[in-house]
Amino acid sequence: METINYPLIFSVALLALATPGPATLAIAGTSMASGRKYGLALACGILCGSLTWSIAAALGLATLMLTHAWVLEIVRYIGAAYLMFLALKSARAAFSAAEKQVNPIQVRSCSSAFRRGYALNLTNPKTILFFGSLYSVGVPSNSSFAELLPVIVMLGLMNAAAFLAYGWLFAVPTLRSGYARLHRWFNGLFAIVFGGIGLRLLTARLI
Repeated sequence: METINYPLIFSVALLALATPGPATLAIAGTSMASGRKYGLALACGILCGSLTWSIAAALGLATLMLTHAWVLEIVRYIGAAYLMFLALKSARAAFSAAEKQVNPIQVRSCSSAFRRGYALNLTNPKTILFFGSLYSVGVPSNSSFAELLPVIVMLGLMNAAAFLAYGWLFAVPTLRSGYARLHRWFNGLFAIVFGGIGLRLLTARLI
C-alpha cells in the first residue's frame, strides 16, 4: 500500500521557500518601507493565498484546472498583469525624487496589506501548478481528504514560518534605514524583478 511521501514533500517545499520570488520580494519591500505590522499583514495574506491553492490541489481542483486549460490561462494573464502593474509602480517610485517611502504594494492599513498579499498569491498560476505537482508526486492518488489534511497543515506551517519570518526580519531598523537612504535602488530592483517575473509568466508555456 502506497503512503504519503513526507520527506519528498518537505524537501521540495523547503527548496521552494528558499527560492526568492514575488511573494518574498513584496513582504521585504512592505516591511522595509511601511513597517513590521504591514509586512506581517501582507505575509498573512500571501499565506492565505497559498493555503487556498493547497486546499484546491488537495481537492483535485488543480487537476480540473489543468484539464480546462483556459481557466489557468485566465489566471496566468491576471497574474502577469498584476506583476507588471507592481513593476510600473516601483519604476515610477525609483525615478521620483519626492517619494521617500514607497513599497512595491501600496498599503494604507493592515486589512489593505492582507488583501493585496492574498491577491498577489491568488493570481499566481505557478502556485497552483506547484501544489498540484507536489500532491501528484508525493501523495497516492487514492488518498482521502482526511489523509491529506496533515500535508496541508505541514505545508501551511512551513509557509507561515517562512513568510512571517521575512515580514519580521525585513523590518529590522538597520534594513529600514538602509531602505530610506537607498529607496530608489530598491524600487529599481523591485521593478526589474517584478517586471521580469511578470514577463516570464506572460510568455511561459505553463502546461
